[in-house]
Amino acid sequence: MIIDHNFLPYRQLWQGSMNKHNGAFYYSKEIVKNIIPNVKTYRNWITVNVPPHGCDYAVVFIHNNLNPTERYAWLQQYKDLVLVCGVPETVEKVAHIGKAIYLPLSVDVEYLKKFRAKKTKSAAFVGRPIKKFYEGVKLPDGIDYLEYLPRKEMLKEMAKYKTIYAVGRCAIEAKVLGCEVLFYDPRYPDTNRWQVLDNHEAAIMLQKELDKIDYDIRKEQYE
Repeated sequence: MIIDHNFLPYRQLWQGSMNKHNGAFYYSKEIVKNIIPNVKTYRNWITVNVPPHGCDYAVVFIHNNLNPTERYAWLQQYKDLVLVCGVPETVEKVAHIGKAIYLPLSVDVEYLKKFRAKKTKSAAFVGRPIKKFYEGVKLPDGIDYLEYLPRKEMLKEMAKYKTIYAVGRCAIEAKVLGCEVLFYDPRYPDTNRWQVLDNHEAAIMLQKELDKIDYDIRKEQYE
């Protein structure tokens, strides 16, 4: 079973959202396209957060790092989950829900390369609008804000900037596009933590982690 961005209850919520062009939605698309087909496991997959729709024995991608304990509390009703966290700090926060592991955030590098462009603009913030108001955030005056844009339009615009204020996958995407990523979020003072990692490389890393967790089951299956 795969509960992803095409799952009807999620799609209905997504259609009515002002923030439909969010990172979790597009990350789910890449997970389904580039990661799941390259991982051998008998587990189910949950790539979006759509309570109360879940299942036992699943690989769950955690997309919220600010308050994941609250956002994913509903998962406690399910058994034997592997929780895939994109930043190390989230692993401990959700460890009581299942087997939490760290898998660095990844992107579709070849797809992003198509949007590279000449740098004609100075600086911009890229990310969900709410992130501008997080505690401790300070953004310089005079920068542009790329928000609420459809995926392709966002990438085309971001590629024109010399510098980008972003975290997470937005920061990684900016680096692939040739932009300099600058600090703005006090939670992540070092922008070097956002290393370019392709989805296919991430699939290999995830396979190794699942092999460790499910060693006994996989061994029995292949003997």
